[in-house]
Amino acid sequence: MADPLVETAIANWEPRFVANGVDGADFARITAAVASWDDWCGAWSAAADGYAELAAKSRAAGHARSAGEFDARAALYYHFGRFLFVHDRDQERATHERAVAALTRALVELAPPARRELVAFEGGHLVALVRTPAGPGPHPVVILIPGLDSTKEEFREVERAFLDRGLATASLDGPGQGEAEWDWPIRPDWAPVGEAVLAHLASLVDLDASRVGVWGVSLGGYYAARLAAADLPLRAVVALSGPYDFGTSFDDLNPLTQRAFAVRSRSATPEAARQRAGELTMAGHAARITIPLLVIQGQRDRLFSWHEGERLVAEARGEATLWAFPEGNHGCANVVTRHRGPAADWLADRLGASPTPGGGQ
Repeated sequence: MADPLVETAIANWEPRFVANGVDGADFARITAAVASWDDWCGAWSAAADGYAELAAKSRAAGHARSAGEFDARAALYYHFGRFLFVHDRDQERATHERAVAALTRALVELAPPARRELVAFEGGHLVALVRTPAGPGPHPVVILIPGLDSTKEEFREVERAFLDRGLATASLDGPGQGEAEWDWPIRPDWAPVGEAVLAHLASLVDLDASRVGVWGVSLGGYYAARLAAADLPLRAVVALSGPYDFGTSFDDLNPLTQRAFAVRSRSATPEAARQRAGELTMAGHAARITIPLLVIQGQRDRLFSWHEGERLVAEARGEATLWAFPEGNHGCANVVTRHRGPAADWLADRLGASPTPGGGQ
């Protein structure tokens, strides 16, 4: 009998994996060999190992561009091995560290290159990967925020859309995400995170701290909306498939997502996780949004009803727009060609960006 957890992962996330850079043939081949959820992380890690080996061979031969491409792919596959693998924290963390190492090797070989920025935060630091488009700066910049099970290692294709339109990107691991999940749990209030990131971006001479936008996906869409509601110097925000009230959806989530939230929110019991989920709400905050807001929802989203986005737009007091795709799934990954570029255009218009030749790899 097939493992229902594996079936859940395949049914829910194939479009997302492919939209964010996983080769479709790789997805089919890797998942076909996974009989048990216990084997998921190992299967994806084995495929990632293969790409990491190709990266090493390319680098040794002097082919830096290919090396960077292979290591960035390895990082993505390691990430998707561990993205919901929270029942084995040792294996999850080891795989996460391999993802970070692979992408770090690739940073200077990407086109344009990326760099790691350490953002001072509550006695430690958050990590953001910053990339700037071709042409002279300082550049307007978009903070990219992952969701419950995503990290900055998943964002190469997202970054490309913004870089191609003259926008710099800062892909962030916030509390409960990626490199930060081991130090801070998921939190409902992201104003302190936003303050720390904006202060750091203002110290970078190639970025224009007066032209900053935010793009967030899934739970990152909620974080993006919370930033829009805070008194921060942001120009515009895009919230993709975020919940209005995470608690109202919690009991209907698949078991993999529920377990990941419990672990990353450091909830000791299912009831504690349910209570914590209820704290992630836009109630009392949505009406404070006065900057331009674009909400993107799929009407076939299995995690959060598209009406959550409808409610957010209705309560916001500034320019607020809803793009609702009738066939869109969670993250609208199955219609990514219809919204990713246009959302980047929307932000580029509001941040005053100018497209430049030579976009993102």
